[in-house]
Amino acid sequence: MDRVVIIGLGLIGGSMGLALKKAKVKNLEIVGIDVDRDAVVKASRKKAVDSTERTAAEAVKKAAIVVVATPLLVIPEVFKAIAESLPSGCVVTDTGSTKEQVMAWAEEILPERVHFVGGHPMAGKEISGIGGADANLFVEKSYCVVPSASASTGAVDLVVSLAQTVGSNPFFINAQEHDALVGGISHLPLLLSAALVSVTTRSPSWREMSVLASSGYRDVSRLASSDPKLGFGIAKTNKVNLIRWIDGYIEVLSEYRRMVLDDGEDLVDELDKVLLAREKWLSDAKQSDEDDLMKDLPTASERMSELFLGGNISRLMRREQEITDELRRPDKK
Repeated sequence: MDRVVIIGLGLIGGSMGLALKKAKVKNLEIVGIDVDRDAVVKASRKKAVDSTERTAAEAVKKAAIVVVATPLLVIPEVFKAIAESLPSGCVVTDTGSTKEQVMAWAEEILPERVHFVGGHPMAGKEISGIGGADANLFVEKSYCVVPSASASTGAVDLVVSLAQTVGSNPFFINAQEHDALVGGISHLPLLLSAALVSVTTRSPSWREMSVLASSGYRDVSRLASSDPKLGFGIAKTNKVNLIRWIDGYIEVLSEYRRMVLDDGEDLVDELDKVLLAREKWLSDAKQSDEDDLMKDLPTASERMSELFLGGNISRLMRREQEITDELRRPDKK
């Protein structure tokens, strides 16, 4: 039986387990690990995992693929904890919100005998923890795939198949471009949402305002309910891009401030442009959803099964082990 190890059983890790279980991939064992024993118990009760191990190092010994779904700043600690126990040919991936720093950690810490492919599912909720886990969390969402320079084709195929199996659309991108782009459409909104809550709740009139606040305030402030560790990890590992996007936002907000002061038609024209831009984005997204380019291909779970059962990943792991055994032979020393 092939083993998928999920390290970190929060919203993303728990949802990954539930999605894989829902896909019913043949001959697959899902093993879960988390430092929070309560999360482990809840993940087992929700049937997000088949089994658990006490330590990550023990869990990964027979793993075909390891998914690191911990907070960003914990990732290097996880890499160090599992590095010596990873089998040859094992594929390691992550779900971190930034990629350049994670790729650097992987290159520095993980052994050459394994293959690292960075990942980032563009999905989430403001609810953190295993309690918010959802088997459909990744459905029709983009899933960024960032192969390391040394990752094999088989390793990349397996991560792509993983993304498809949980319902996502794989999107290849390099780490630098990922962090620059996601900084604007994911990381900046988190801080804007938090800033809105800061400025309003600090007001002496917040008691009255809170009674009046409705759907508009709720929608814009939603991300302020995200796990604070998520925001801190993003700020720590994507500082340059995040500052650039914040500066750009301040510049645009200053233009809006001028338009409000001028009391002219400029604000109407700008809001009209923004309305059209957003409607175009929504229309393009809808059209993309309707274009089923994969309809004639095997299902994602079938493809993942093929990769495991005598496919690329099994051959890859066997070959890696053969090479390791050959190098360890006494006559080779």
